[in-house]
Amino acid sequence: MGPRLKETRAPHPAKTALPPYWSRAKRALRRADPVLGEVIDAFRGESLEPRGDPFVTLARAIVGQQISVKAAAAVWGRLEERVGPMSPETVAGSSVQKLRACGLSRGKAGYCKGLAEGFLEGALDPAGWRAQDDEAVIAELTKVKGVGRWTAEMFLIFHLLRPDVLPLGDIGLQRALARHYGDGEALEPAEMSALAEPWRPWRSVATWYLWRSLDPIPIAY
Repeated sequence: MGPRLKETRAPHPAKTALPPYWSRAKRALRRADPVLGEVIDAFRGESLEPRGDPFVTLARAIVGQQISVKAAAAVWGRLEERVGPMSPETVAGSSVQKLRACGLSRGKAGYCKGLAEGFLEGALDPAGWRAQDDEAVIAELTKVKGVGRWTAEMFLIFHLLRPDVLPLGDIGLQRALARHYGDGEALEPAEMSALAEPWRPWRSVATWYLWRSLDPIPIAY
């Protein structure tokens, strides 16, 4: 069992619409795992904020690849300020240089433009993804340049609101599991999977709270 969380609590944010399963998932996770129950109780009143725009979710996930939550939020803020409301039209109409000036690497700037063009040209069909299972959606999304499994998993969690996604490749989840369950030592993927078994079918919710225990602001894609 990992260390107890400090008693200080983050202030409650303004209420947003909950994913429909959120309250039920919290109750089940508290019963299944006392350590995770402490994490959940440390952030009462907070939850994942659903994202209704598939392009924004994917673009934010690309921006957030391999950087901290705080750094990703800063880059996204500059994009919104300098490019305008983030949409396929505004991103496709911006040069790579303009996107890079907001803090994106050359690779990420190109990926965002390619994503925008895919939406504008109809190569991507978000409406069809809702009927597909998680692995089928991941297979479709990872055909897009710059979208790997992690980015697709963020889309499943934040846009499609799939309740049982466990992104084992996520650095934040790895750090949180090491802190709360490994006495600071990194866990192997097989150990992480086994540890998360009692969380089914709510592993997305467990992951969100573990992320929240690390960062001063809620993660959002």
